[in-house]
Amino acid sequence: MSKNDSTVEKTICTNRKAKHEYVLGERIEAGLVLVGSEVKALREGKASLVDSYARVKGGEVFLYNCHIAEYAQASRLNHEPRRVRKLLLHRREIKRLRAKTVEPGRTLIPTRLYFSGGRAKVELAIATGKRKYEKRAAEKEKEVKRELHDRYGF
Repeated sequence: MSKNDSTVEKTICTNRKAKHEYVLGERIEAGLVLVGSEVKALREGKASLVDSYARVKGGEVFLYNCHIAEYAQASRLNHEPRRVRKLLLHRREIKRLRAKTVEPGRTLIPTRLYFSGGRAKVELAIATGKRKYEKRAAEKEKEVKRELHDRYGF
């Protein structure tokens, strides 16, 4: 990467299931504490955010169930694929997230994993779980829009 690429963002993976399962609210960017083999695996795009979530615990934020595949060339120095990873946020951001996630039905869901300026970042959304009927209504609305677009072109 050259010096001009410091603002370029390269998406590694997204959590497409999150929009279906949750009503996504405010989003926030957090850094990730990683080991070397994890960074190499991320550069190859070998990660998944399916079923992952974040939690505020003891004044720190941790990412759970994020799968980063083992790096083939790391041999015995490899990392655990689903280990708990610490997220880097300012203290005031952590306090704000704790206050918002204490409310019933609220959680932190990672929506995107990406590189920004050479550093691995995760985008977190404050989310509320959808009920089954809300999911069906959203799916029906999407289908109607798709049909209108196919039939009339808008």
